[in-house]
Amino acid sequence: MVPLTALWLPIVLSAVIVFVASSIMYMLLPYHRSDYKQLPEEDKLLAGLRTAGLKPGLYHFPHCTHKDMKSPATMEKMKQGPVGMLTVFPSGPPAMPKFLGMWFGYCLLIGVFVAYLTGRTVGPGAQYSAVFRVAGTAAFLAYGLGHLSNGIWKGQPWGATLKEVIDGLVYGLLTAGTFGWLWPR
Repeated sequence: MVPLTALWLPIVLSAVIVFVASSIMYMLLPYHRSDYKQLPEEDKLLAGLRTAGLKPGLYHFPHCTHKDMKSPATMEKMKQGPVGMLTVFPSGPPAMPKFLGMWFGYCLLIGVFVAYLTGRTVGPGAQYSAVFRVAGTAAFLAYGLGHLSNGIWKGQPWGATLKEVIDGLVYGLLTAGTFGWLWPR
């Protein structure tokens, strides 16, 4: 068993490496650029949404309760469409420093749990491959597989979902490599 305190360096360094890799993947590589589409007649639709006074939050449309779901009126609204989900952020430019800080915190949190699981599963002086296998599996579970629910429940296109899963695989491999490299001998 390896104590969590002995793994602070791979926790922090793996978070930094994943943070940098994700920045490169999203800003420099072109494969995520097709994930989001522009609304048709965007100016007209945004003007309508402004007059509705939407507050930041998650919206589902047409909205219905579980009781209303099978009502003829709701079924007709569903047939007519559009049917969707909408996330509304606060007005103004994106709060990128806040989002990036939260992302880095998330990477650290994953590093802590990867360290905990790997430290309880693999002993000190273990071979690189044993550490890599456990840390990589845990990191991929955290970074990659959770995105599948967006394709299942939120209607996210499967192409975008699979790209996020592949990103998670890359982050998992980078985390695994960092833990394997810095594992206590």
